Amino acid sequence: MSKCSSGSCGSAAGSSCGGADAYIARQDMAIRDSLSKIKHKILVMSGKGGVGKSTISTNLALSLANRGFKVGLMDVDLHGPDICRMLGLTQSITEVAGKEDGLVPPMRYNDNLKVISLEYMMENRDDPVIWRGPMKNQAIRQFIADINWGELDYLVIDSPPGTGDEPMTVASTIKDAIALVVTTPQEISLADVRKSLNFCKHVKLRVLGVVENMSGFICPHCDKPVDLFKSGGGSRMAADFGVPFLGAVPVDPKVVSGGDEGAPYLAGDSDSPAVTAFRAVVDNVVKEAASAPPPPPAAEDCESCSSRSSCGGVCPSAS
Repeated sequence: MSKCSSGSCGSAAGSSCGGADAYIARQDMAIRDSLSKIKHKILVMSGKGGVGKSTISTNLALSLANRGFKVGLMDVDLHGPDICRMLGLTQSITEVAGKEDGLVPPMRYNDNLKVISLEYMMENRDDPVIWRGPMKNQAIRQFIADINWGELDYLVIDSPPGTGDEPMTVASTIKDAIALVVTTPQEISLADVRKSLNFCKHVKLRVLGVVENMSGFICPHCDKPVDLFKSGGGSRMAADFGVPFLGAVPVDPKVVSGGDEGAPYLAGDSDSPAVTAFRAVVDNVVKEAASAPPPPPAAEDCESCSSRSSCGGVCPSAS
């Protein structure tokens, strides 16, 4: 382990080489290393709650895994994590025997799908998470740096509604992330989701496309479509913003029961209108992700450490 000849980084804060600046620099290096092994990072977001982001995230990740891709699913909805329940995962980090390559092993749904959620680390999953921004930011960074994701084709990131700490942390930490924006057709939802698209402009987050969820309902009695929340708003909004429209998914009661039972329905092989529509969405996601520009070049090691000049440019590694 390299050490400073002076024994001190000499920062303005007077921290030692093992202090906060060095820790952040080491974590930045671990984040870059982890992300370098992941081809596509998809942030599923929406300015509106209740539009089905977790449903889309879960079924997208599982659909990609079912197609043979290596996929990670990261739940950054820290106050309301639902991914574990939607996949029927009951594992706890306390059950993990040891680390893999010095990193925490994620939960595994199957051979192709790895999952991380705050519920994995909680003793009681019904306990509230009462955190302010800095703790949430650090948790997300640890989800990337400390978890053994390995080589992945896709990392799907499920975020809470809005444009606050969690999506901001993802956008600033994962520079080549691309946003999949979820809406429902009615204007009250579209008004909030437009804010998400403008958020992406502000933080220079490429938009993969828009999905219109709950777009109509197929009556189980007459098999005719019923527009519960109108339809077509998502495609019009995508056109207004000049971003791809990935597809519209109708309401199906089996989606709800599948989520409650830990058996995601949209990722199945049914020929129902909802599953067929979602399959087309996944096709478009794969196509649009393949056309994404390459990630920006990695920053130099220790670039974020204000004390690197006194440490000779090398931060102490973890023992």
